[in-house]
Amino acid sequence: MGAIYRREVGAFFTSSIAYVFLAVFFIFGGYFFSINTLAAGTTNMAGVFSNLFLVIIFLIPILTMRLFSEEKKQKTEQGLLTAPVSLWGIVLGKYFAAMTMYLIAISIVFVYALILSLFGTVAWMTLLSNFLALLLLGSAFSAVCVFISSLTENQVVSAVAGFVCLMLLYMIDVIAGSINVSWLQNFLYDLSFYSRYYEFTCGIFNLSSVLFYVSTAVLFNFFTVRVFEKRRWS
Repeated sequence: MGAIYRREVGAFFTSSIAYVFLAVFFIFGGYFFSINTLAAGTTNMAGVFSNLFLVIIFLIPILTMRLFSEEKKQKTEQGLLTAPVSLWGIVLGKYFAAMTMYLIAISIVFVYALILSLFGTVAWMTLLSNFLALLLLGSAFSAVCVFISSLTENQVVSAVAGFVCLMLLYMIDVIAGSINVSWLQNFLYDLSFYSRYYEFTCGIFNLSSVLFYVSTAVLFNFFTVRVFEKRRWS
């Protein structure tokens, strides 16, 4: 897994993906920080974290689109599958490479907090709760998009399909609100990604939400492993 991880991290920086991803994330993050926090004259960064939810919906599919689709397009997938590495090692190596890039991006919020600390008191525990929410949300969304990347050899298709899926997950609350069947509505509300994320931005730590995001990440990584297990023996 270590070799796969190092190769993928290096590939991010030898291509333009890492620089585009980080630049766009920092630009939008800085914009929301300036209008929601600095312009408002507050040290409350809840508005920043709330808006970053939409930013990562756009950016994570771009970050993950090439991870497996490129292997399939360049016909290097079979070499990867026959390498002396477990399928879990292959999938997790690529997944953690994407998560490393994501972690670098979201760490910018600590720079914002240091700037705010020069002018007022920062609620560091609330900030850490929000950061954890971003990390957990990104881990779940990245696993979904890595799975989608394993299904196609076209990077554009992977990115678009990833964006559509993440938007649907974001709109679960809207979809649930339009359904009159109570048990189905409650079921969809339980699957809500945004409401669980919003709890963190309000400073509410909910262990069930942590388990929800972690379980989603594990489940979709498992699906990706199953995709390649099927291809290995086909």
